[in-house]
Amino acid sequence: MPVRRTRLLAPEPGWTAYADTVVVGSGIAGLTAALAARHAGSVLLVTKARLSDGSTRWAQGGIAAALGRGDTPEAHLADTLTAGAGLCDEAAVRALVTEGPAAVRRLIDRGFKFDTAEDGRMSLGREGGHHADRIVHAGGDATGAEVSRALLARLDQLPDEIEVIDHALVLDLLTDADGRAAGITLHVMGEGARDGVGAIRSRAVVLATGGLGQVFNATTNPAVATGDGVALALRAGAKVADLEFVQFHPTVLWLGEGARGQQPLISEAVRGEGAFLVDAKGERFMPALHPMADLAPRDIVAKAIMRRAMESGLDHLWLDTRHFGEDKWRGRFPTIWESLQSHGIDPVRDLIPVAPAEHYASGGVLTDAYGHTSIPGLYACGETACTGVHGANRLASNSLLEGLVFAERIGSDLARAFGPEGDPAPGEPVADPRPAVLLSPTVRGATQQAMSAGAGVLRSAASLGSTARLLEELREHTDTQPRAEAWEATNLQQVAVALAALAGRREETRGSHWREDYPKTDDARWRVRQVLSAQADGCTVTEENVA
Repeated sequence: MPVRRTRLLAPEPGWTAYADTVVVGSGIAGLTAALAARHAGSVLLVTKARLSDGSTRWAQGGIAAALGRGDTPEAHLADTLTAGAGLCDEAAVRALVTEGPAAVRRLIDRGFKFDTAEDGRMSLGREGGHHADRIVHAGGDATGAEVSRALLARLDQLPDEIEVIDHALVLDLLTDADGRAAGITLHVMGEGARDGVGAIRSRAVVLATGGLGQVFNATTNPAVATGDGVALALRAGAKVADLEFVQFHPTVLWLGEGARGQQPLISEAVRGEGAFLVDAKGERFMPALHPMADLAPRDIVAKAIMRRAMESGLDHLWLDTRHFGEDKWRGRFPTIWESLQSHGIDPVRDLIPVAPAEHYASGGVLTDAYGHTSIPGLYACGETACTGVHGANRLASNSLLEGLVFAERIGSDLARAFGPEGDPAPGEPVADPRPAVLLSPTVRGATQQAMSAGAGVLRSAASLGSTARLLEELREHTDTQPRAEAWEATNLQQVAVALAALAGRREETRGSHWREDYPKTDDARWRVRQVLSAQADGCTVTEENVA
C-alpha cells in the first residue's frame, strides 16, 4: 500500500526551545496533560491557533460518567463495549469507567460548573447507546465551552509552570540515535524571536492534536482538525490503528449539497430529550429498527438515515422537535437554538433537516494504557490516540472522559519516567534520513472530495479503490514553499491514504465502518485491530487480536 514514511519539507530550525515535556494541543486532553505533566518537570504547551480553538469547545452533549443514582461503572462498561462492536480493549474501557467519576470530580474542583436539577443535584442527561442518565452537561448544550473555560482559567493561574506557544503548527518528531523522541519541529505563525520554523528539545512529547475531520468535505470538527498528530506519527514510523473507524454523527444540520467545512451539530442530547427522526412521509422509522429507537448507537442511526434517504432519492432526512416548545429549547439547548435561528429554522414550528457528517475518529496513534506509543518518549491522548476504548464505534460523550482519564495517566507516567529509576533521557537529535515531501495547498480540497465520495458513510471495494488511486495521484502535486497551507494539505493527504488503505482491507461491516459489498460482520475473520506503520517504500499492516 502506498503509505510511505516521509518528512515534511522544511528549512533548518531557526531557533530552539527546551522543556522536559512538550504537549501539542489545547483541547481537554492537551490541557489536562499539560496540567498533569507540570508535576514531573517543565512543560511547554503548543497550540495551532488560539488556546480556545480546539475541538473541545464545540462539544455539546457532555461527559459520560457513572455518577447518578443506581448507575455503576460496570453498566457504563457494558454500554461502551456494546457500542464498540467487539473491538474495544476491555482493560482500557475498565480504566475509563472506573477512574472516570473521580476525574470528573477533579475537573469540578478546577472550576467546571455543571448544570443542576431542581433539587440541586447534578443534572444528568442521556444519549444514544446509554442505558442510564449519565451525561454531565453545562450551559445546557455548551459543555465543551465550559470545560475549555475551566481548564484555561486554571492554566492562567500557573504562568510560571506551563509556558505556551500559540499559532504554531507541529511539523515532525525529532529522534535520537536510539529512536527515542527528542522533541519536535514546528512553524510559529506569528512575530518575534520565535517566528518561523524552530525546534523544541524535550524528554517527552505528548500529541493531543485532536481529530482529522477536515479529511472530509463536511465535518463537525473545526478548521484546525487536519490530522496533524496522526500524520506526524506516520512520518516518524509510529504505529497507528483503527483509522477505518470514522464516526459520522447522524444528526448534523444539513445546509445543502454544496456545504463544506465545519457544519452545525444537533447534539444527540436533543434526541435524549425526546426528539425523533422522520422520513419524507413524516413517519418515524427508528423504533422498527432498534430496541433503543432514536437513541440507538450512532453508527446504527447514521446508517438508518442514509438507507432511508437513499430509498427516497434524498440526501437528508428530518429531526422533529416541534413538541419541545420554545422554553425548553432556550433553556436546555440555547447554543443549538441560536444556530438554528441563524439559519432560518424555527425548531418549534419547523422540521430540522439533518444528515450524517464526519464527527470523530475512533482510531489514531496506537497507545497502551498510559499513553505510550511505539516510539519511546512519544505519548498520545485524546482523539489523536487509539487507546482501544472506542473500538469500532465511540459511545456518545465518552470522548471528553477519555481525554481526562488518559491525559492524567500520562502525567503520572511522566513522573515515573523522569524519576531516578525512570527512562533514559534522549540523546542529541540525529539527522533525518527520510525522503522529504510537501504537497500543494490545492491538495486539501481534492483530498476532501475523494474521501467524501469513496470513503465516507458508504464504502465498497470500488469506491475505496477509486479513492486510493486519486489520493496517490495527488502525491504528484508537490510544492517547494514551506507554509502552513501546504503542510496541512500534506497531513490530510497522508492520513487519508492510511485511512483508505485500512478501510479497503477490512472486508466486513462493523461499527462505523460500513461496506456495501460486505454488509455483515465477520467475527471469524475480522475481530482484529489493524495496525499500520509506514516505511520508506510503503507500509506494513499487522492484525492484532483484541483483548
